[in-house]
Amino acid sequence: MDALNRIVLKINDIVWGMPLIIFILAVGIYLTVRLGVLQIRHLSKALKFMVKNEEGGDGEVSSFGALCTALSATIGTGNIVGVATAVCSGGPGALFWMWMAAFFGMATKYAEGVLAIKYRTVDENGHVLGGPFYYIERGMGKRWKWLAKLFAFFGVCVGLFSIGTFTQINGITSAVKNFFDPANSYMVSLFGREYSWYVVIAGLILTVCVALVIIGGIRRIANVTQVIVPFMAITYVVFCLILLVLNYRAIPDAFVQVVQGAFNPRAVTGGVVGSMIVAMQKGVARGIFSNESGLGSAPIAAAAAKTKEPVRQGLVSMTGTFIDTIVICTMTGLTIVLTGAWKIEGLEGVAVTTAAFQQGLPFATSVASFILMICLVFFAFTTILGWDYYSERCLEYLTGGNKKAVSVYRWIYLLAILIGPYMTVSLVWNIADVFNGLMAFPNLIALSVLSGVVIKETKEYFKKIK
Repeated sequence: MDALNRIVLKINDIVWGMPLIIFILAVGIYLTVRLGVLQIRHLSKALKFMVKNEEGGDGEVSSFGALCTALSATIGTGNIVGVATAVCSGGPGALFWMWMAAFFGMATKYAEGVLAIKYRTVDENGHVLGGPFYYIERGMGKRWKWLAKLFAFFGVCVGLFSIGTFTQINGITSAVKNFFDPANSYMVSLFGREYSWYVVIAGLILTVCVALVIIGGIRRIANVTQVIVPFMAITYVVFCLILLVLNYRAIPDAFVQVVQGAFNPRAVTGGVVGSMIVAMQKGVARGIFSNESGLGSAPIAAAAAKTKEPVRQGLVSMTGTFIDTIVICTMTGLTIVLTGAWKIEGLEGVAVTTAAFQQGLPFATSVASFILMICLVFFAFTTILGWDYYSERCLEYLTGGNKKAVSVYRWIYLLAILIGPYMTVSLVWNIADVFNGLMAFPNLIALSVLSGVVIKETKEYFKKIK
């Protein structure tokens, strides 16, 4: 396992090198400039559209349902475990680069939403298919179909080996084990290693729960996520706010550490985490993992929205990045920085955020751990649901709509969830980063080529509503 981890880490360093980071930021900056900083000027309108569904639109689910499906996939372990991993690896400055990735990523996510609706297809049964593979093929032309298939292939891999399964189930079972069996008192030998019985039981229960939902397809997933996503996001934010309010005197210094650490990490960390490049790399990579701007996943859900206006859905899609990173990831990052949990040696992943909650909340450590465990379980559970939908749509495109292939894939997806708890944390996150990066390349190329379409649609829409 250690040898595999070293190989994956080397590949990760290549994929998430400066070229991809620059590419992601460059596309976001370019769209931000061309759209006239739309993510600030029209944020209030976007938030209003988020909760007000459009009447008479074509699609399978409401705009809010499509957003919740997208948020179910983005609000997951990346908001709790991913932020902790980024701060521990890149220092507090990594949080600053997450903000930068999110700010420019809002313009990217907007463009994805616009193109998803403009180039989607709706068959005679009302079944909607859309996303990067369709706006690549229909927007860029048939000769680019190979790029669309490449995106779809990486999309299946991300769902099966990355965001959808391994990272989520690993985060859930680790949180359950840390709460119920922190001393490793109930162990069992599996696959040549020792695991807590709580890891095994939690993995089995979650697999069954996922199976009961994904069999129902997009409508059942949307119905479940419309209830769980708002509830879990509000609950988590409330407890983070309690922690921040009780430790308000430390907030200014935390912001100083974040900004200073973004450009001079050694001044904050004492040389523990290295250079500004490390902070930028970890911050952008984890930011993209969390909000998926530029990754091309959210437009797959956006395409199913009941709407006739591409720009309207683009604005709704944009709020996903705002909620995910600007709000929720910021909450996690500040709690970790101001409590100093990121400096505790020997902790990784969810244990870092747990330590922050234990130190910052006025509850017994067991209560703080339980709160975080419940939030993480809901976050990760909905992400598993959302990414099953994404990867199924990618597979459907690859196979020309072969329903049997999709049915078989669901069982393979459930199998991946079963084995996820038995992989090491570092290996899981490195695999996730590799596939995320590979999936982003085709989508970013399409967004660059089709940016003129986005600009035109935007101008025409706002001219019309005036």
